[in-house]
Amino acid sequence: MRTSLGAMLAVGLAGLQFLAVLAVVFSSYVTSERALLDHARELLSDVGSNTIAHSRGFLGPARGAAELSARLAQDRVIASDVPELMEQLLYQQLQLAPQFAGVYYGSEDGEFVYVMRSDGPGPFRTKIIRRDGDSRSTELIWRNNDFDVVERRFDRADTYEPRDRPWYIRARRELTTIWTDPYIFFSSRQPGITLASPVLEGSDGVRGIVGVDIEISDISDFLANLRIGSTGHALIIHSNGDVIAHPDQDLFKTEGADGTLRFVDIEHIDDPIARAAFAQLMADGRIPVQTETLSQFNYGGETYVAVVMPPISDKLPWTIAAYAPESDFTAAIKQNRQTNIWIAALVAAITGLCGLALANFIHKPVRAFAVRSALVAQGELDPSEPLPATYQELENANRALMQQIAARRETELEYGRTFQLTSRGMAQIDATTGRFLRVNEKFCEITGYTAAELARMSFAELGDPKEPPVFLFDADQSGAPREVNQEMRCQRRDGEGIWVLVNAILIFNQEGKPMHVVLAMEDITQARHTEDQVAELSKDLSNLSRDNTMGQVAAGLAHELNQPLTAIAQNADSALFAVEQMPGADHGLRETLDEIAEQALRAGEIIKALRSFIRRDEGIQTDFDLSELVAQTSRLLSAESRAAGVEVVADLGDLPTVNANRLQIAQVLVNLMRNAIEAVAEGGGADRRVIVEARREGAQVCVAVSDTGPGVAQGVNLFTEFETTKAAGMGLGLSICRSICQANGGRLWHQRRTPNGAMFCFTLQASPAKPDHTV
Repeated sequence: MRTSLGAMLAVGLAGLQFLAVLAVVFSSYVTSERALLDHARELLSDVGSNTIAHSRGFLGPARGAAELSARLAQDRVIASDVPELMEQLLYQQLQLAPQFAGVYYGSEDGEFVYVMRSDGPGPFRTKIIRRDGDSRSTELIWRNNDFDVVERRFDRADTYEPRDRPWYIRARRELTTIWTDPYIFFSSRQPGITLASPVLEGSDGVRGIVGVDIEISDISDFLANLRIGSTGHALIIHSNGDVIAHPDQDLFKTEGADGTLRFVDIEHIDDPIARAAFAQLMADGRIPVQTETLSQFNYGGETYVAVVMPPISDKLPWTIAAYAPESDFTAAIKQNRQTNIWIAALVAAITGLCGLALANFIHKPVRAFAVRSALVAQGELDPSEPLPATYQELENANRALMQQIAARRETELEYGRTFQLTSRGMAQIDATTGRFLRVNEKFCEITGYTAAELARMSFAELGDPKEPPVFLFDADQSGAPREVNQEMRCQRRDGEGIWVLVNAILIFNQEGKPMHVVLAMEDITQARHTEDQVAELSKDLSNLSRDNTMGQVAAGLAHELNQPLTAIAQNADSALFAVEQMPGADHGLRETLDEIAEQALRAGEIIKALRSFIRRDEGIQTDFDLSELVAQTSRLLSAESRAAGVEVVADLGDLPTVNANRLQIAQVLVNLMRNAIEAVAEGGGADRRVIVEARREGAQVCVAVSDTGPGVAQGVNLFTEFETTKAAGMGLGLSICRSICQANGGRLWHQRRTPNGAMFCFTLQASPAKPDHTV
């Protein structure tokens, strides 16, 4: 049952005033000093709690900014490998809070983007480290408040390596958001701390680290403005004993032997009262405080009260300590104790008479404010309507409430637009039941269901009935994962099976209880189909390679068998002619010779058909890079050239693409280069090279393959079929090559090379220039 504020005021101003006066009259003389000391301890405890809350609020935006930036890069909403986009994101994060000294991102390949505040020539300075292999460049950019470039230049002397920094190493090792120990910033000479959050790649990989530098000198300013009695102070001590915040900022910084600034520990700080109060807390170099501890101590003949708070958190092991002299709280009461008792009695008598009327007067604006707030919350009243005249505190509360309502509505509107307009299917799912709470049009398009139909369904119902049921999260299991990334097979409303990529995140409220699941779905059916096609094509390519080998074997057999069959047919015809000239020839012998001639001719026809089939080619011509094809061919023949001790040299220059059948031209190159390698190997000279040259000649590209071998002997008809100078040759290579070149709009010829060797040249058509459609 809730108590009415009006009734509380009435009781407070009438009845409680009278009871309080009686209590003061009969007990204040004995208990006022103790009460004030207890109040002093409570005040110190509140100071510690407020300082903790202030520190968390001061550092909280940094965690949010770093983790948001890391999440955006991790989900590829922002391309982390594009420094310009990352710079814009970090620039926006830097403007979120004035305590941010700098925000930066370092990647696994050593690239680095750092946006920091600057004294000039612009208020913001960006440092971008780019890497290209073993080379690196460092660019410095100064910008104004509108993100316009004020000045930019390159720093060639920069050697900064983000991957060697402690914040990068630790965040990469722990794979979670970390806080560094406080330290003094080198440039600003102000105390600060760094927060680092990893950009994950898969389950245990890291793409990079997002970091935020925060100056914590404002916390010392906050401590300086705290009123702890008249002369009390509060300070913050790190778990290692270093004082990292003090009302007097000059007391906790000292210069080391190397000229750098560091923090002063509690045992050596130039605050004798703080040393007396807290130096004894150090044990084995650490401050083992786990609970709030109140204490009293004496210094200089005066009694002080002190409080030590437990650490802010495991990641921020900071201890809040405060002290104040007892006299700040008890001196005045000791002097005025008697007078105040009589004054309190008189005031109680007067206020007791006026309490009921005054309570109603005070409560009336509060009651009106409560009614107005309820109407605004229900949407029955426009928040922009002015508040009736009331207390300043209520006006401030109303202004804050309206700002929160406006901010919440704007956030909900932006989230709603993003949810609806994103190119991926989006859905909100109840964390307990798995039922859909909200879906966008893309999700409906992927699944084939309407939003109304999905509202009556659960996520498990979208799964393929032939597959095991899919459950995203178990909300009742404390150790369940909070993120799911997996591929699954779904069934559309029309019964069609599709493959989808599901990314789901379990959202918790402030109490750590699951609220709902945010799910993003992408149809990858076509991608899976493409993968299957690639696998099938790979299989076909393997079969084609095998068929090509079989074709080569068949061509060789056809070539070798053709001449013996021709000889058999001719000999059979000669024998028949001889038999016919003989008187009384054996009829059976004649039939046998006829059968031999007939079967020899039949075998020749079969071989002819086989060779015609092997030589068959579709002749598809495409544009391709000739330089790349030459390089691939050189690599293909590298083992043969090394074994023969021959160097293959390519001098191609700047060539246009050519239009031809790439596979056929590759066959020509392999044949010519292999012939050249074999010629150089057989020559045995000191100069053992094969040179491949190419140049453009009008609308054609001329390719020359030359060698330093003995050259071609006189009287050899190079391009005649079945004529060869090799012991194991077929005499078909050059003939086929010339036919290929002619079929592709070029020609192939031989010329002698001076002083020795041979050169085979062929031409190809250069690709026609493509029209420029740029407007």
